[in-house]
Amino acid sequence: MLATLVDKPFRDSKWVYEEKYDGIRILAYKEGSQVTLLSRNDKDRTRSFSAIAPSIRALEPLTLLLDGEVIALDRNQISRFQLLQRGIGDIRYAVFDCLYVSGRDLRHESLALRRNELEQIVSGKEGLILSRRLAADGLDAFRVAKQRGYEGLVAKCLTSMYVEGRSREWLKVKVHQEDEFIIIGYTEPAGSRKYFGSLLLGVYNKRKLEYVGKVGTGFTRNVLASLYRKFQPLRRKQPLFESPPRLRDITFLSPELVAQISYTEWTTDGKLRHPVFLGLRDDKDAGDVVLPKA
Repeated sequence: MLATLVDKPFRDSKWVYEEKYDGIRILAYKEGSQVTLLSRNDKDRTRSFSAIAPSIRALEPLTLLLDGEVIALDRNQISRFQLLQRGIGDIRYAVFDCLYVSGRDLRHESLALRRNELEQIVSGKEGLILSRRLAADGLDAFRVAKQRGYEGLVAKCLTSMYVEGRSREWLKVKVHQEDEFIIIGYTEPAGSRKYFGSLLLGVYNKRKLEYVGKVGTGFTRNVLASLYRKFQPLRRKQPLFESPPRLRDITFLSPELVAQISYTEWTTDGKLRHPVFLGLRDDKDAGDVVLPKA
């Protein structure tokens, strides 16, 4: 179930307001002693997040399906995607829903009932945290998220059932601008930098690939080298998008790799302002990266 982006917070007593985490969405399956962690695009991440699997295995129900986000917390207990990418920080599984427990399918039950089940199963368990409720009032919740430096908040209707796909019974409001973009090319390095200068970024807009700007910050030397190796099999002579930028020494790439990018705003001509590279996302397919609209 995916939240729909809206442009401002609101208050409604029939809704709850949770912290929006900056991590990787994961479904956690437990069948007896067998635990499987799956990403949004059905990749098995059990080995990648091996520290999480024992925490799921230790839960009491023999059969269980949880929805949540694997995150890395900094010293201020704020989730940071960059830390998760580097495998540092306090790695946790922030759980926000329970879809199946002990032979019972809960997807057609209300969120209020599912949350009650979740709290009984997960509260106080090592390696797991319940998604934080920020405040009863949505406007207050947004102020809390902004004050603490969270990515944003997710508002959820208490009567909502769990449905696959994008829903307007789960809404998200961002404090910090951060989205996924497709890497569609790179420029040659300048000065002392090696491998490449900037990454060209794109999104799908009405099924057409569209250039939205370039990012040249947020890279370590190791990241530059690692990305450059990944780019080589994807090199192509001509771009797959219209109106490429008028830059010298561009290498175009097939649109397969997805990057997490933070930025301050969109310019009037539809480009990212002050973008920073945070990491690659292998849990999302390039074809699903569309122009973010509230």
